[in-house]
Amino acid sequence: MKSFQEAQRNYLQAMKREEKEELEKNAGVIHSFKQLVKTSGVDLIDDNFKYVRTIGVIATYPNLVEILCSDFQKDKEGLVDFKLLNSLYEKKQFADGFLYSQNFMLIAHPYFRRGFYETANFAPNFIHLFWDLNDVGIDTFISLDYDRVRINIDSSMYMEKDTWYGANFSKDIATITDGITKLRPPLGVDGLITRTFFPDSYSLDIMWETKNEIKSFQAEEFNNENIKVNIKGIDFHPVRYVHAEFDLKTNNFRHFDGAIHFYTDEEYFARRDSDFNYNSKNSVQIKSYSEKLFKMNGKVTADMWIEFTSHFFTGNYLIFEYFEGKYPDWLSEDIEKVRVYREKNPEG
Repeated sequence: MKSFQEAQRNYLQAMKREEKEELEKNAGVIHSFKQLVKTSGVDLIDDNFKYVRTIGVIATYPNLVEILCSDFQKDKEGLVDFKLLNSLYEKKQFADGFLYSQNFMLIAHPYFRRGFYETANFAPNFIHLFWDLNDVGIDTFISLDYDRVRINIDSSMYMEKDTWYGANFSKDIATITDGITKLRPPLGVDGLITRTFFPDSYSLDIMWETKNEIKSFQAEEFNNENIKVNIKGIDFHPVRYVHAEFDLKTNNFRHFDGAIHFYTDEEYFARRDSDFNYNSKNSVQIKSYSEKLFKMNGKVTADMWIEFTSHFFTGNYLIFEYFEGKYPDWLSEDIEKVRVYREKNPEG
């Protein structure tokens, strides 16, 4: 039997061959795109082009989208009006996360992808929901992959069968008591349970606060310390963040946005075992670097907010526990089976 290392080497070699073949097959497309960008004063070289199985043939260059697109601009938060994008570019079936033009395809921000990896597929199912949203009463904004575009304009798409179901929740938001909630994977049990059923999940912090007829919601999702991203040579701990404002007069959310907070090692270890009141309780303040990924302004129902929040925190059963008051039935059953097994086999 082949060793794991040998199988891994063979896989990587096959991936390199596939990339070489795809780039050669699209040589004409690459040449045409070079000529297109050259009209804007930018000379791309072969190293600016890659093939990524989960995306396609991509051109990479700093602020490439800004060079290509003069028909829209980012706002002060780095977001683009999604309704404007829909009027300028085409959405296609089975191509969630992509917007088509004649010569290239815009792509949603890589932080919407699994594990924040720019070569991974989009994490289920937030982008699918966002691409399908068509509510005239909500103004939607999205962050794009501003340094990359796909240039092979065809119907080929990498698809995964995976679903994260949103949770049911009381729509009577006004009755929720202000305060802080901190959810953790089950404590006091063998680490096998958390490693098996809560991979990389450390905690979920939630805070409700009411002021002047507006009830604000905040949530931060902390992963274990092994989850990091590198930005300009510096390692950060990425923390998904959701903020929403519920209007008690209209009984709907008027604003909803999501972002990534980036914590240094020192900030991460100081903050993760605290809560949203950290800055008010400590003389050393944390002001993390942040990048906004989406926002909605208008009449956002509680059901819509729950669904999008559940999918933004994709694969995290702690958000299910918060909305439902319990884990999914199958998860509770499996956790109990592991508990019983570990009690009967303490040395196993």
